[in-house]
Amino acid sequence: MKRQSVYQLSGRQLLVLAFASAMIAIGAAALVYSYARLLSPRDASSVTFAESAPAGIADPSAVSDEENSIEVYKTISPGVAFVNTTSISQDMWGDVQEGKGNGSGSVIDNQGHILTNYHVIEGAQKLSVSLDGKDYPAKVVGGDPDTDLAVLQIDNAPATLPVVPFGDSDKLVIGQKVLAIGNPFGLDRTLTTGIISGLQRPIRARNGRPIDAAIQTDASINPGNSGGPLLDKYGRMIGINSQILAPAGGSVGVGFAIPINIAKRVVPQLIQYGEVRRPKLGASLPSVSDLAQRGYKLPVQTGLLVYQTVPGGSAERAGLRGITNDGTIGDIIVSADGQKLDDLDDLYRLLDKKNIGDSVNLEVYRGGRTITVPVKLLASPPARTTTTRRMNE
Repeated sequence: MKRQSVYQLSGRQLLVLAFASAMIAIGAAALVYSYARLLSPRDASSVTFAESAPAGIADPSAVSDEENSIEVYKTISPGVAFVNTTSISQDMWGDVQEGKGNGSGSVIDNQGHILTNYHVIEGAQKLSVSLDGKDYPAKVVGGDPDTDLAVLQIDNAPATLPVVPFGDSDKLVIGQKVLAIGNPFGLDRTLTTGIISGLQRPIRARNGRPIDAAIQTDASINPGNSGGPLLDKYGRMIGINSQILAPAGGSVGVGFAIPINIAKRVVPQLIQYGEVRRPKLGASLPSVSDLAQRGYKLPVQTGLLVYQTVPGGSAERAGLRGITNDGTIGDIIVSADGQKLDDLDDLYRLLDKKNIGDSVNLEVYRGGRTITVPVKLLASPPARTTTTRRMNE
């Protein structure tokens, strides 16, 4: 009869086996947790930016203005990207046409994220980024046409990627020195200098939405500078160069940059969601003043007429009333949280400071009297065309 060997474990061996099993379990749990984190969206609150003055730039008060400009350029320019775009279209005869464009951007972290303008990458099917003479394929992480900002990411970002630190655009003063680095007319990493010529300038994105508090500068900005950084004398990005006033087609010393503090609000959502999730009222809201110019007589001089509400939207759920089938006038929103509403721009500015789930108190004219209607703000309704959006919010 064949004997069957029975292996018996000693008490010490049992302890070692138990310890090893525990370590394997802990390692497996850590692996599952790490994998889950990779698959889950990145929490916007975990997105941080460099904000301290970069090394290599001396105290501006201790050096000449020329030395300061040289130090800022040497330190920051390696982190300024040359963004190349390719768009493919087909004409009415079926011929394929390839269009190329370029702009600028700034490296904002060591994961290879690059901040630029939305209009630089809008409609592009292919993207590449040049950094310090090296080309990298790139993809769009997220874009926000309302603020004209977008975030790209390059593949295989080097660990030593230079980062452009963020400043504070709320602390700017007219007259302070600024520097712009970008790629005007395809001229790689060009430096121009100037001052802040004005603050709180209202400009508009290409979709018509207002971008408040833009920075005006006389530092030369030309086509190709779009998306590049506007810097202070410490090398911190205080704006994203975006627009020029150019009646003759070139720089006339009137350029505009989007304040970096707007980017601080927008970029974390672009990285997490690929878009900015803003609350909306969910209603068609022509302004009373526009309607008056068209000959319509309304019982109040200013405000936003609730023409129609979006099913399931914030306005409908709060009980706001649109125009009825028999032509009875709808509610007129006179103010929101005590702020007078003359047109949609006023509402945009207020909602831009709100989050989904917040509440707003609307002063509403209804049936000959004014009432207060609390509204809980919900997520955005489906996107509409630019023309339609000028009446909808």
